[in-house]
Amino acid sequence: MPTPTISYELLSRFTPLTNAKSLFLSFEGIEGAGKSTQINTAFKFLKSLGYDVLLLREPGGTEFGEQLRSAILTSQKDLHPLSEACLFASSRAQLLYEVILPKLKMDGTAVICDRYIDSSIAYQGYARKLGTQTVLEIHGHYPLTIVPHQTFYIKISPQTSIERQKIRNQKKDYFESKGLAFYESLVKGYEEAARLFPNRIISINGEQDQTKVSDELELKLKAITKSE
Repeated sequence: MPTPTISYELLSRFTPLTNAKSLFLSFEGIEGAGKSTQINTAFKFLKSLGYDVLLLREPGGTEFGEQLRSAILTSQKDLHPLSEACLFASSRAQLLYEVILPKLKMDGTAVICDRYIDSSIAYQGYARKLGTQTVLEIHGHYPLTIVPHQTFYIKISPQTSIERQKIRNQKKDYFESKGLAFYESLVKGYEEAARLFPNRIISINGEQDQTKVSDELELKLKAITKSE
């Protein structure tokens, strides 16, 4: 799917908070990438440095967001891509307003979010063919313009995702039930996000042993926190 040129003005709206005494991280990846394992690694590492760490998931994290999460992920009918994007953005805006921004105002805090704006780029922008431009325009107003200081994209192939899902043998939600072509589009979407935001998004090879992924993640975290 060809991507139109996105203006610098639009991209430049998306910036992290400048308070260097708090840290905002997000983790991205398709199903089976091992995000949960690596989020736990980051949680333990930051706690060891004395950070007050808050773990969040998207959509969710607030009463409003959890209700939207349930409505979306348990839907038996196909939602319009624009509906999906707006619902996720609504949940994200409330999470920022109610939880993330107040937390980040406190020194020595770290917020780790399981999925954020890059999921919207991948899922709605690419896989659901809404377009990256539209997703960014939906997010182009405060507080949705606040992005993490660093995003870790745990990268695996669509084939690996399918195989790992088979091993887990869990009931599939609204998105997990999509086929291989959907996951191939997701990977393209994440690659697009990494191209648009190269300074924020760090890609880590999730195909390797999870211990090696954790080791690589810790090295990145040491550099970010200047704890080497």
